[in-house]
Amino acid sequence: MNHFQYRNGALHAEDVLITQIAEAEGTPFYCYSTATLTRHYQVFAEALSGLDAKIFYAVKANSNLAVIKTFADLGAGADVVSEGELRRALAAGVPADGIIFSGVGKSQEELAGAVERGIHQINVESQPELDALSGVAKARNAEMDIAIRVNPDVDAKTHDKISTGRQEDKFGIDIADAVETYRRAADLPGINPVSVAVHIGSQLTDLDPFRMAFTRVAELVRTLRDQGHTITRLDLGGGLGIPYRDEEPPLPEEYAAMVRETVGDLGCQLAFEPGRMLVGNAGVLVSRVLFVKLGNSRRFVVLDAAMNDLIRQTLYDAHHDLLPVAQAPSNAAFEPADVVGPVCETGDTFVRGYPLPPVITGDLLAFASAGAYGAVMASTYNSRPLVPEIMVSGSDYSVIRARQTYEELLALDSFADWQQDDPLRRRSIG
Repeated sequence: MNHFQYRNGALHAEDVLITQIAEAEGTPFYCYSTATLTRHYQVFAEALSGLDAKIFYAVKANSNLAVIKTFADLGAGADVVSEGELRRALAAGVPADGIIFSGVGKSQEELAGAVERGIHQINVESQPELDALSGVAKARNAEMDIAIRVNPDVDAKTHDKISTGRQEDKFGIDIADAVETYRRAADLPGINPVSVAVHIGSQLTDLDPFRMAFTRVAELVRTLRDQGHTITRLDLGGGLGIPYRDEEPPLPEEYAAMVRETVGDLGCQLAFEPGRMLVGNAGVLVSRVLFVKLGNSRRFVVLDAAMNDLIRQTLYDAHHDLLPVAQAPSNAAFEPADVVGPVCETGDTFVRGYPLPPVITGDLLAFASAGAYGAVMASTYNSRPLVPEIMVSGSDYSVIRARQTYEELLALDSFADWQQDDPLRRRSIG
């Protein structure tokens, strides 16, 4: 469920007209619903009730400070994969001890920052990282709680580019090597291996891969305990999918029942790292029609949004429903259209042959389910400024990231020293 609905033929975000935002802020823009963010979090949290569990929001899905703060105020921690995300989580009010640092490639500086801040846990993904973290912690007379992320060799049956739990994927330590890795971790100074972590991919719509992975992790925990390791936590990652088109992902209650079935008897504190399922359907990207171009056999609807604003279709062959902001009349003739952007790439095509009612220059269309991996993956390709992000709550809306100006975009660059007008600023290597 989301809170983007038609009322009297006009698309609303909660109680705010989308056209009202477009007139005031221009297009394109992202719009997020606080009510949807809150509801999705609460439904997931309620499903986990009775378990010793905490939700760590996966910041990579949508890293806007206002979005992170919305979840922090509801009691969520944060799952981060870079120092930038760590800083964002802290700035949004997530306490350091509510942060898990994941990711396959953490620099020495990132590890040091995490140790110095005293975060909840670092998820280690390789032996070299384990050695590096030990050196960082020892140098600071600190002891860092860690999980070792294991790769259970489970195919999540999702898109190849978002699968992370197969043996050939870059993530985690082969589960067959986990016992030896924990043994080495226990001998390293500055390291406290208290948890096992697993994450097999994103946009999963079937519980079977989860069940298989969690069952293998539970067996590993029992083996580790038999060998004297004190495993008190389990990080089960995220990955639960959302409906973009006709998918029917498991309900949170069904997912939670599977968790109880597979790992509920271990007595571990459980960490969950949902991202997409919390924010995906809580956002839309609103765009204006620039032109309708009629070819010999195709109708092209050219928008002012482009692949640099929403790259999921180009990168993942993803689908996003298109909603006319002015609802089409019941007798409207829907005909196929190729919906494209203005970027100088054939790949800047959102969808081909999509059934749309008649549209003209100036009409507004909204890409549904754009709250996850939308604005956060945007770029300035073709020197197109980043678009604004808007948050709605009831009848109020607020700009939570302003539209980038051309002046701000150009100010990111500078001329080389030898291109400056002032000869005193030139440097010589002769």
